[in-house]
Amino acid sequence: MQLIWLRSDLRQHDNTALTAAAERGPTVAVYLLSPEQWQEHDDAPCKIDFWLRNLRELSKSLAALNIPLLIRSAPRWDQAPAVLLELCRQLKVEAVHANEEYGIHESRRDAAVARALQAESITFHSHLDQLLFQPGSVLTKTDTYFQVFSQFRKVCYERLHRSMPALIKAPSAQVPLNIDSDPLPESIEGFPTPGQALRNLWPAGETEAQRRLDTFADVQIDYYKSERDFPAKPGTSQLSAYLAAGVISPRQCLHAALQTNQGEFESGKVGAVTWINELLWREFYKHILVGYPRVSRHRAFRPETEALAWRDAPQELAAWQQARTGLPIIDAAMRQLLETGWMHNRLRMVVAMFLTKNLLIDWREGERFFMRHLIDGDLAANNGGWQWSASTGTDAAPYFRIFNPVSQSEKFDSEGLFIKHWLPELAGLNKKEVHNPASAGGLFRVADYPPPIVNLSTSRERALSAFKNLPSRQAAGGGHE
Repeated sequence: MQLIWLRSDLRQHDNTALTAAAERGPTVAVYLLSPEQWQEHDDAPCKIDFWLRNLRELSKSLAALNIPLLIRSAPRWDQAPAVLLELCRQLKVEAVHANEEYGIHESRRDAAVARALQAESITFHSHLDQLLFQPGSVLTKTDTYFQVFSQFRKVCYERLHRSMPALIKAPSAQVPLNIDSDPLPESIEGFPTPGQALRNLWPAGETEAQRRLDTFADVQIDYYKSERDFPAKPGTSQLSAYLAAGVISPRQCLHAALQTNQGEFESGKVGAVTWINELLWREFYKHILVGYPRVSRHRAFRPETEALAWRDAPQELAAWQQARTGLPIIDAAMRQLLETGWMHNRLRMVVAMFLTKNLLIDWREGERFFMRHLIDGDLAANNGGWQWSASTGTDAAPYFRIFNPVSQSEKFDSEGLFIKHWLPELAGLNKKEVHNPASAGGLFRVADYPPPIVNLSTSRERALSAFKNLPSRQAAGGGHE
């Protein structure tokens, strides 16, 4: 008997561990519910709900293959070895298959499970699946992990030219086993079920993920480079939640993009090339997790920035969290996050820079708040993005480049459509006033919108001064805008 231990790989197609298990013999699937661990990792209630809904869809598609899905409880990951060992004994399992995960807690959990199983002569197979390249296989000439994305991407391109990761064939139906699938809980204590409106935005299942990918590749990818920065336009793929839960794989995404671009990934259509680069950013940040484990431990990637004099400003932090900063693009973005579990990528950078530079509040506060609300919450991407914006991370924005939220708003939401959608109280303002009601006199016509909580120019100077005064300041280079 083979056991596939499902984690962030909730799909039947192109699933390395699932196919490997099914090829070796009769297979059973298991998923561990770990609510205490999820809470410790700040996983959002909408994300847990999304995972449960995807598990329900996956259970149906596995049932069509006669693969039962069992549900077990391991509230914390340090209980995983005992729980899995007990299940292996019951079912007389010879081998356990799992797709690799990359945070420090995930790596320790998997190592502990492997040890416990091997002590009883049960093999533990770990498969590369959620990445295109094995961490540790894309290195600098001195065999270290890359710290600059453009150099990492160049080596990835060279590797892709030599060999393209193939899609993995889905398993065929097996002879029925005398084992029933377990019912899935409707919800998990400590993770309130989100409203139906949010659930409707994110339907579960591989069919929906594939539909989104096909629609994006057929219709939108050509305009991706020109439209992805405009939050009022449907310029992005809306696949991040499905990628984070493993409902679709990066290989499926890469193949779809290449198909629209005659097999090219660094020439041809700029939309496809730009989107493939975003897949490689996702890859880069996961490699960083492995190469520099301190980022999994809430540490700055650039150690010298640990000495930054962050401000303790609970009221300003609360205003940012509750979309009450008085800067419309920031508040509109935060409302989008609170109501949909998702935020447009350019706005993630804008609100992160506002918190870390204009308010000079520790990036970890923002990183945690995002994780607690994002349906696509992913440690590597979220940490990478926050540290980039805070100028504490790999390839970070130079500390002296600070997005001005008003000019970002004027540039990327010039008509104020995004702002007015999320801040209907500003609907009566014209397209000049809507970006900064206080300076344009628009506040006189808006009863319930606050004035800005901070002066953008003096707060910018304060941030520059804090960074300049670091004991061992090193100007950061590069960055993705």
